[in-house]
Amino acid sequence: MPRDKTESHKRIIEAAKQEFLEYGYAEASLRRIAAAANIQVGGLYKHFASKDALFESLVEPAMQGFFELYHTIETAYMDEAAMNEWENQGEAVRVMEYIYSHLDEFKLLILRSEGTRYEDFKHKAAKLEEESTLRFLDEFKANGGRVNDFDSTEFHLLSTAYVESFFQPLIHDLDKEAAMHYAKTLESFYTPAWKSWLGIRD
Repeated sequence: MPRDKTESHKRIIEAAKQEFLEYGYAEASLRRIAAAANIQVGGLYKHFASKDALFESLVEPAMQGFFELYHTIETAYMDEAAMNEWENQGEAVRVMEYIYSHLDEFKLLILRSEGTRYEDFKHKAAKLEEESTLRFLDEFKANGGRVNDFDSTEFHLLSTAYVESFFQPLIHDLDKEAAMHYAKTLESFYTPAWKSWLGIRD
C-alpha cells in the first residue's frame, strides 16, 4: 500500500520555510531541509523538482493574493474617479493587514529572495502602484477633475517610495500592532500629500 505523502509534504514545507527565513534563498541547503523534514534528499525531489520550485511554493500564493488585493482597491478608486471624487480607501491598512496575515511569506519575498525571480517583487509592486494611479488620474480628469501637471520622474520616485513604505515594518521587524498603527499613520500622511502635490481639492 503506498505511503501517504501528506505528512512528509507538510514537514518539507515547514522545514523549507525555516531554512529560507534563516539563510535566505541563496544560502539555503536542500540537505538541511531534508534532514529537518526527516527524509532523504532524494525523497524531497519527489515533492519538489528544485530549490526554486520549493521557494515558489512558499511565496507565489501570497504574492498573487497581494496583487489581487491591489486590483480590488484600484477598482474602488476607479469608481470614485468616475464620480470625480477621491476618498481614502484605507489601502495602507488593508495591505498591511494582508502582509501580516502572511508574515513569513512576505519576509521571504522582501528579505530572503535574492537569487530568485521574486527578488524584483518590490519593483513590480511599485510599477503596479504607478500604473494604477495614472489610470485613476486619467479617469478623474475625464470626469471633470483638475490635476496639476507633474514631472513623470518625480511621480515615479514618489510612487516607489510609497510602496516601499509598506515593507518597512518587515525590515524593522515591527510586531503587528505597531505595523497596523504605522499603516494608519501612512494613510494620514500620504493621502493629503498626494492631493496637495497633484492640486486636488476636497
